[in-house]
Amino acid sequence: MATTYTLIASSTVGSGGSATITFSSIPATYTDLKVVFSTRSTSSAESPFNNQRLRFNSDTGNNYSVRGLFGDGGSVSSGTNSDTSILYNYANANNTTSNTFSNGEIYIPNYTSSNQKSVSIDGVVENNATSAFANFTAGRWTGTAAITTISLTDANGSFVQYSTAYLYGISNA
Repeated sequence: MATTYTLIASSTVGSGGSATITFSSIPATYTDLKVVFSTRSTSSAESPFNNQRLRFNSDTGNNYSVRGLFGDGGSVSSGTNSDTSILYNYANANNTTSNTFSNGEIYIPNYTSSNQKSVSIDGVVENNATSAFANFTAGRWTGTAAITTISLTDANGSFVQYSTAYLYGISNA
C-alpha cells in the first residue's frame, strides 16, 4: 500500500488552450506514478466526447496496447487495440455542457523498472444532458527504459483553458 504521495509537477492550461500537457524530467526516486486530470477538448469532432491520448518518453511507435471497458449508463462495451499511444480518456467535447470537464486518474506502477510498463486508468465524462460516460482501461507500453516523460494530448483539438493535470510520485515503505 502506498504510504506517501508527493506532488512532482502540475499543469493548468492557460488562455488559448494547449495541444499537449507534458511532464518531463521525472525523477527516478519513487516506486509508482499517478496522474490526476480534469480536461475538456476544443474539438467537437467525436461529439459528445473526444479521444485523449497518453505517450511515454516521446515514443510515437506502435508500442502501446490497450484493453478497455466503457459504459454510458445504457450499455457497456469493451475493446482491445494496439496503437502509437494509449487512449486514456474520452473528454467533454466543445459542444457539450459548457464549463463541464471530464476527470480521472492514470496509475503507473514500477515506472523505473527495465520491464514493459503497465498502466491502469479510470475516467468519467458528464454532459448534464442525456450523455455520461465511464471508462476503465488497462494499458501497456513495450518500452523498457524508465519513464522520464509523460505526454497527454487531445486527439482532435486542444485542451481548453483551465484543464489541469497533476503528477504524483508514490513511495512505498
